[in-house]
Amino acid sequence: MDKHTKELITALAEQHTLPIEDYLYLIANRTEEAAAYAAELAVAARKAIYGDAVYIRGLIEISNICRNDCLYCGIRRSNTACARYRLTPEEILACCSAGYALGFRTFVMQGGEDAYFTDELLCALIREIKTRYPDCAVTLSLGERSRKSYAGLYAAGADRYLLRHETANAEHYAALHPAALSHTERMRCLSDLKDIGYQVGCGFMVGSPYQTETNLAEDLKFVETFSPHMCGIGPFIPHRDTPFAHHSAGSVPLTCYLLSLIRLMHPRILLPATTALGSLEPNGRERGILSGANVVMPNLSPADAREKYQLYDGKLSTGAESAQQVEALRQRIAAIGYTVVSARGDAK
Repeated sequence: MDKHTKELITALAEQHTLPIEDYLYLIANRTEEAAAYAAELAVAARKAIYGDAVYIRGLIEISNICRNDCLYCGIRRSNTACARYRLTPEEILACCSAGYALGFRTFVMQGGEDAYFTDELLCALIREIKTRYPDCAVTLSLGERSRKSYAGLYAAGADRYLLRHETANAEHYAALHPAALSHTERMRCLSDLKDIGYQVGCGFMVGSPYQTETNLAEDLKFVETFSPHMCGIGPFIPHRDTPFAHHSAGSVPLTCYLLSLIRLMHPRILLPATTALGSLEPNGRERGILSGANVVMPNLSPADAREKYQLYDGKLSTGAESAQQVEALRQRIAAIGYTVVSARGDAK
């Protein structure tokens, strides 16, 4: 690690901001030593606020039907090989019941942009979940919707909304998405969500096709300035039935390094150790936690749905990824010195 890299990491830990050219320098000059130093400071910053707590979120993948045709996504509209499914409200409530008994106090409803899930249906479902489990948070990750829709869902009781910005660079965004989707609209959604009052999560893929080091620096600067409550980043993993099938997967070490930098810019942020990390490396999520992450999201979806919600190839869907095996996950996290806690886990 050169002297300037160490100075920049130290400055980020102390001041929580850097010029974009300094983020670019940190990315371009990443070494194992630099990553270890960033992780050391990131872990200290997280422990000062959250101690050794790791929050679990119960992920419920409600539908793999999607109107969009994003070039990287396995559930894209054009993928005729995808076995489609949609959970009923009763099935979703059953997932919540099972999860609550296992200690989950946040339920994350994630899905493709499926027109079946109208505002009316979602609002009724959210109200029912909050009535049955008043001590729980409801997180939504259902893509782009109108401001009116977001406001209605929030009024019904939704607490958080996850919407990855994917990339802060409009040209790069266009290379990853069909013309029907726009970077401007994605940013509008994020702005509306924050303005309405949600705890908002953004995020990006590491190593996505055509991504440059400058793009990653732009992503870091966006995360710094947008100041989300949560940020989900994970390595890009190709899916065999997409136009990006032959692109290489992203890097676990680079993803972990960026997790550390994000923790240093926002010490209070909620950072997931994503499923993608665990899908690429058996100890990927542990590496994420040791780099500054403090959230894991086991899957509460029915087993057959887990297998069909394939955003990318090789996604974890059984074993410790299953909520029914959550005790094994607790033990794995305990083995690296952390404790899975049953709490809503709001940003502090």
